[in-house]
Amino acid sequence: MGSVAMDSDYGATRELSSLQKQRALYRPALPPCLQGTAVRVEYGGAAIAADSGDAHVISHAFPHTYGQPLVHFLPKTDAAIVTEHPVVRVGVVFSGRQSPGGHNVIWGLHDAINAHNPSSKLIGFLGGTDGLFAQKTLEITDEVISSYKNQGGYDMLGRTRDQIRTTEQVKAAMNTCQALKLDALVIVGGVTSNTDAAQLAETFAESNCSTKVVGVPVTLNGDLKNQFVETTVGFDTICKVNSQLISNVCTDALSAEKYYYFVRLMGRKASHVALECALQSHPNMVLLGEEVAASKLTISDITKQICDAVQARAEKDKYHGVVLIPEGLVESIPELYALLQEIHGLHDKGVSIENISSHLSPWASALFDFLPPFIRKQLLLHPESDDSAQLSQIETEKLLAQLVETEINKRLDEGTYKGKKFNAICHFFGYQARGALPSKFDCDYAYILGHVSYHILAAGLNGYMATVTNLKSHVDKWKCGAAPITSMMTVKGWSRGPAASQIGKPAVHMASVDLKGKAYELLRQNSSSFLMDDIYKNPGPLQFEGAGAEAKPISLCVEDRDYMGRIKQLQEYLEKVKSMVKPGCSQDVLKAALSSMAHVTELLTIMSSPSYNGQATI
Repeated sequence: MGSVAMDSDYGATRELSSLQKQRALYRPALPPCLQGTAVRVEYGGAAIAADSGDAHVISHAFPHTYGQPLVHFLPKTDAAIVTEHPVVRVGVVFSGRQSPGGHNVIWGLHDAINAHNPSSKLIGFLGGTDGLFAQKTLEITDEVISSYKNQGGYDMLGRTRDQIRTTEQVKAAMNTCQALKLDALVIVGGVTSNTDAAQLAETFAESNCSTKVVGVPVTLNGDLKNQFVETTVGFDTICKVNSQLISNVCTDALSAEKYYYFVRLMGRKASHVALECALQSHPNMVLLGEEVAASKLTISDITKQICDAVQARAEKDKYHGVVLIPEGLVESIPELYALLQEIHGLHDKGVSIENISSHLSPWASALFDFLPPFIRKQLLLHPESDDSAQLSQIETEKLLAQLVETEINKRLDEGTYKGKKFNAICHFFGYQARGALPSKFDCDYAYILGHVSYHILAAGLNGYMATVTNLKSHVDKWKCGAAPITSMMTVKGWSRGPAASQIGKPAVHMASVDLKGKAYELLRQNSSSFLMDDIYKNPGPLQFEGAGAEAKPISLCVEDRDYMGRIKQLQEYLEKVKSMVKPGCSQDVLKAALSSMAHVTELLTIMSSPSYNGQATI
């Protein structure tokens, strides 16, 4: 089935403001390895799962796509230039929540396809994966893409559900790819979408379907992070837009000197957005879900922590402040998470929302009754497709503000708090930012990932994710490559439901904030001064030129990454050793090589053991 009549304005030419028109004229630069039409593909060693204990389960579940080599894209070095590239037909679909920069992935893919053969076709699926299943398409042309370059949203193609998971869905996707004779299908999304992409690639390989599947890391949550993926498209924009809003609120709090702002931030279960926004705007407090979970803090502990901070500030005659709360915090508080699990289990059993409270266990019922009515109603909502709570609908900021106000009033009555009346104002910064014009960094990153996606499919690779590393450096030093999605997978057990098992299904799981990482360490080093000294910082609105335009996420810049570049560097060292230590080399060279290799092997054996905690003795 070809293009069908559309019942929406997908792909319609946008009405652009003066700034949008200016942004549409901006063309991201390509790193040297992607310039021109001659790109060299270099294959590394077989990519394995980070946790060796998961390797057997993953390889068993993905026999056709696990253990594939790492891929590097490099500039062509020899004189032979390929002038003819085969015609390809490529499909692309938005799978997952909209994230700033998504359109530039399609633009980059479109430009790369056209540069290599103008007769090739890029076919977009309308309405997300539902459009993929129903074969609703739109051919991506220069005219279609023109008003979507460097623009926010996903409205060029739209999106609906976020999964390609059931047998029926996978079969429908395969039927579409075969009917449209697609050489490749590019799936743009986050952890769930790329897990589905890996499964689709495996099923296609098993079924001898010629369509190759490519994943692209695009999610505002920033939680698709691993050794191959440094950050995701959209994260930078979301954090910059939110940080300006937070900073405005900080300035307002400092001006009025009588309000505490409780600000909940979008970001799903992980707290990456909250951490980055805190580093950019310097609020008085930020509650990271990972910290709460690691310390097993209860709702009472958190309330006391905030109240103690309010009281300490009051002693310095400060009656204002700003507290950041990640939307995933509710699932990090032990008793609230257990309550949610019990509620979701009753959903699974078909118990109606009206009757769930009467079916709760005694302890859960007591906690449920303790909570304010508005929170009770929100906790009863049906879970998302990934079994998590509807985090964007649960007003944790209002719950905490109410509990803190109650406790402060109690202390006031008891005489332990002698300050002024506590006043709270609550905000949820979520949907306001995800439709923003993408930052320069996200525009560049997404466009280049689109080009990388083309080179993956041109190389005939299946089940790979497009990667760009060394991102904190200038674009001309970015390293482009591809990694098998299965090498990013881990295996986690499931604890609920009739099909509960000790061993879960392999998946690309959300990466939590690393409490041993440099970004978290930076926050902790400054947390005391943030709390008491009101050193608020305003990065201002998104900048596309001049001061601030080249700024990148602080959490990206402080980390020591470029995994792909280092893997390649290691391969080069190993090749040098092989070339120098050959039969016939001197005894001294051989002895030096053996001694060094023995030491390195011993150290790596220790570091690779499951019990290794990062403290090997050298």
